[in-house]
Amino acid sequence: MRLLPFDYGVRNLGRSRVRLALSVGGSALMVLLVLAAGAFVRGMSRTLGATGSPHNIILLGAGSEESIERSEIPAGSASLIAASIPGIRTRLGVPYVSPQVHLALPVKRSADERDAALVVVRGVTPAALLVHPQVQIVSGRFPAAGRDELMVGRFAGMKLGVGTDQLAIGRTIWLSEKPWTIVGLFAAPGTVMDAEIWAPLSDLKTAAKRETDSCIVLTLDTAEFADVDAFCKQRPDLELSAQRESDYYAKLTSFFRPIRTVVWVTALLIGMGGLFGGLNTMYAAFAARVRELGMLQCLGYRRLAIVISLAEESIVATTAGTLLACAAAVTLLDGLAVRFTLGAFGLTVDAAVVVIGIVAGVLLGLIGALPPAWRSMRLPIPESLKAI
Repeated sequence: MRLLPFDYGVRNLGRSRVRLALSVGGSALMVLLVLAAGAFVRGMSRTLGATGSPHNIILLGAGSEESIERSEIPAGSASLIAASIPGIRTRLGVPYVSPQVHLALPVKRSADERDAALVVVRGVTPAALLVHPQVQIVSGRFPAAGRDELMVGRFAGMKLGVGTDQLAIGRTIWLSEKPWTIVGLFAAPGTVMDAEIWAPLSDLKTAAKRETDSCIVLTLDTAEFADVDAFCKQRPDLELSAQRESDYYAKLTSFFRPIRTVVWVTALLIGMGGLFGGLNTMYAAFAARVRELGMLQCLGYRRLAIVISLAEESIVATTAGTLLACAAAVTLLDGLAVRFTLGAFGLTVDAAVVVIGIVAGVLLGLIGALPPAWRSMRLPIPESLKAI
């Protein structure tokens, strides 16, 4: 079977600049939507996956293994665990054992502000920087206990709906109906901690009128998970449950799976709407070229060869729109912060997301061209040549 030259279909794209602009622009918008959905799902999954370390063990209250916020464990358990379990990582004699309190509290910029945003506030000790090496203090210092000081993550401003200048060092925010001074800014790229506020453990427990901790995070060295699990079972009075930190956040990933499904379904429905619009455009475009298609058959080209040429023409147009969408996604969407329940995360436009967008663009051009092209070829050659 003799095929039409590839440049024949490419030159035909310039015959109608309006149609070309509609095809390229429409495909760019649809592929950009697919890329945004992929970046959302990829960013959420990577953020939750990067937050938990496989070397860390998290101890929660028995019965609250699925929520740190609901967990309660006796205060002082951290020192007991550090002394009872050999093989915990240490540095200069300091064990990697971090007692923490996790609370979702309303935070305001001033005392008279009415609308307060819920932000995850984590009460920590300096040991938290040992068990969470992803956290880096980019400016300022770690908050000191007894002074109502705190430090904020780089995405905390987005969670509060304010700019980064509103959470600069020296600024004051209201937490638990009292002012707290910002003394440090930290970054934890690719983790949910990036949108949190950290305060001294003792100060936060006092402000929240709480006596218990939420969890204990420890890092293993020569010890194994079985050692920590055995300690929890040997001390039923503490009511502790051990699990790997990576497993805990993997469960959260499964918990947010319906949200990711809704995002994909929404992108699919809007994409189908755009596909039907593209079909109408292609039907009109190919119907206006019935005489041309009939003449090509008279010159000896088979109908399948002509359909392939029309499909190539459509794929070239949608591929151009796909490349524009990929460039826009990398420039505008990659790293864009998005709020969700646990804080915020950055959209991720990586190689996998780009491949999904390219495949979607090619399929869009192919599926959008085949039905109208085949319908245009159904007329007998004499009727095609007489068409106006």
